[in-house]
Amino acid sequence: MKTHRKKKSIHVISLGCSKNLVDSEHLMAQLEANDFEVFHDSAASPSGTVVINTCGFIHDAKQESINVILEQIKAKEEGRIDQVFVMGCLSQRYIRQLKTEMPELDGIVGVNSLAEVVQMVGGNYRKDLTGERLITTPSHYAYMKLSEGCDRKCSFCAIPLIRGGHVSRPREEIIAEARMLVEKGVREVMLIAQDLTYYGMDLYQKQSLAVLLEELASIRGLEWIRLHYAYPASFPVDLPAVIRDHENICKYLDIPFQHINNTVLQRMRRGINSRQTHALIDRLRSEIPGLTLRTTLMVGHPGEDGKAFNELKEFISSVRFDRLGVFQYSEEEGTWSARQYRDTVPQKSKKERMDVLMELQEGISLENNRKRVGGSYKTLIDRKEGEYYIGRTESDSPEVDNEVIIKAGQTLKTGEFYTIKIHEANAFDLFGTVAEGE
Repeated sequence: MKTHRKKKSIHVISLGCSKNLVDSEHLMAQLEANDFEVFHDSAASPSGTVVINTCGFIHDAKQESINVILEQIKAKEEGRIDQVFVMGCLSQRYIRQLKTEMPELDGIVGVNSLAEVVQMVGGNYRKDLTGERLITTPSHYAYMKLSEGCDRKCSFCAIPLIRGGHVSRPREEIIAEARMLVEKGVREVMLIAQDLTYYGMDLYQKQSLAVLLEELASIRGLEWIRLHYAYPASFPVDLPAVIRDHENICKYLDIPFQHINNTVLQRMRRGINSRQTHALIDRLRSEIPGLTLRTTLMVGHPGEDGKAFNELKEFISSVRFDRLGVFQYSEEEGTWSARQYRDTVPQKSKKERMDVLMELQEGISLENNRKRVGGSYKTLIDRKEGEYYIGRTESDSPEVDNEVIIKAGQTLKTGEFYTIKIHEANAFDLFGTVAEGE
């Protein structure tokens, strides 16, 4: 009598940023090709083997990773799972400490170690699957990584210490992956990297993001291409025109300016000053009509006194960013800031400054959204929740930006585009109905 061997169960827990998520998706494709039963961040209790892809960027992210590791070690000790493996940024930075303090772990590797992870869990790494991914996002959108590492020298950032210098992926490899994603039903790709605007400097000896975008924009079925993490210093002069001239490249840029005070910018080693920052924003808004500009700012970096913080508030009030996130400075060992400056801003002050900026931005966002009432916008439907469909406009990226809430008066398809007329707005959501004629 023929018996069927039960598949080995592997649960992949992905922590941190979208770049980590892409790594996890590539890992999962390899595991599935080895005939394992693969789960990602499953709501069900993990069983069998657990692989944790950790984050080590800032203190809170590191603490979350440690907590998850400890939870899975406890599950192993209680017999609920068999093995725990750790990979990613936290283990890249602290591999010796983890081996010493958590001997219960069955294996520890850092970043860019996909083959090692596959082999550790009992599989065979397949080079022929390079580029293959098991998509964990809704099937109509996906993140796509253009490069690894970073050559910038930002004083507060540990990424170059963790992931090394900038390494671009070849254009043909990226294009092939994009075509594969579209064949799987993806309608929108979010281009991600530690620094998008540096793309191609190592391979082609010049900034090549605009050239890559021209090729991506020609892929039939790819309806939205979105750019995340564009560095402000040495911004490519040819990029705005490409964004402007292609209908399927979202008029959306995510540029982390971090600060506006010259002293703080210099201490951050950002390579750009206040005047240049304002000039870049003016140029982008002039050359890309209808641009949605997202930024990230940091409060509490050493050197940020009351005057510098007031300048940052004025920056937000005058520029009126469409989307904005705020982080508190976290001293990261090994970085320039940690070596050169004392972390003199109290944690309470950092939190208060962050709250002030977010409250200021909430008012700006409300005013901007109210201006959209009465307008109609192309909207991508992400999901249905109860009696409502949830979608996004060209101005919004998943999970971090605004959403469009649509009463389920008629059947809409997830992953499809509809024209939605906006009837109401609050600070972070738009409310509408399907426009007549749809």
